[in-house]
Amino acid sequence: MKLPTTIDGVLSQLDLIIEETLSENNFLGIFAYVYRRTTEGVKEAVIKKRFEDNARMEKMDVTFANFYIQAYHNYKSGGIISESWKSSFDAKDANITMIQHLLLGMNAHINLDLGQAAAATCPGKEIHSLKNDFMEVNKVLADLTDVMQRKLGKVSPLMFVLDWAGKRSDEVLVNFSMIKAREQAWKLAEELAPAENKQDREERVARADKNVALLSDIVKNPPGKVLPFILNFIGMLEEKNVGKIIAQLKT
Repeated sequence: MKLPTTIDGVLSQLDLIIEETLSENNFLGIFAYVYRRTTEGVKEAVIKKRFEDNARMEKMDVTFANFYIQAYHNYKSGGIISESWKSSFDAKDANITMIQHLLLGMNAHINLDLGQAAAATCPGKEIHSLKNDFMEVNKVLADLTDVMQRKLGKVSPLMFVLDWAGKRSDEVLVNFSMIKAREQAWKLAEELAPAENKQDREERVARADKNVALLSDIVKNPPGKVLPFILNFIGMLEEKNVGKIIAQLKT
């Protein structure tokens, strides 16, 4: 498979993935659709020249997206993928809530892939010149995250219960923060960028992968009794048709 080289190419590939998940009615389509909206947001920011180096940000965004696109196609064809993505993709038919499906994708892509994409875009000492633009993306994503949360509420009418639980708990699931995840991704980028040889980089990525995969396990099977009960309660009234879910997210 030929990977895309432009943001428009990424959007086209994401459309194909979404179409495939709709035909199979599997929940990988939720992350794919939200990620497509995120990619559109970055594209708009590049067009409006919100970054210090807009061409570089488009290059990084494409590199970043290709980690997901490659992982998705490798999974479908039985190829080698990271533990983090395997954990996320294996849950495609699992009886978990929409927010858990979404967080599994976000966890693998942000906590593992993003740091690698940043280091690949700006290796060595160049990585420091990327930080301002890297963090600027947090602002681009903030409004989109709020919009997506409101729209998820349309197909998950008890989502507010999870918000309530989050105010009273330090559980990793209900307090997953995209900004904190991106900060962690930046730390990984700073580790990988100066790595002098391929083996060193691969060992660092492998360590990160194991940690991210452990977090995926917690997202799928949170400890304790209260949170699993709340999630089961929420899931009972959620829409189960992926096509209907994405249609609501588009409105």
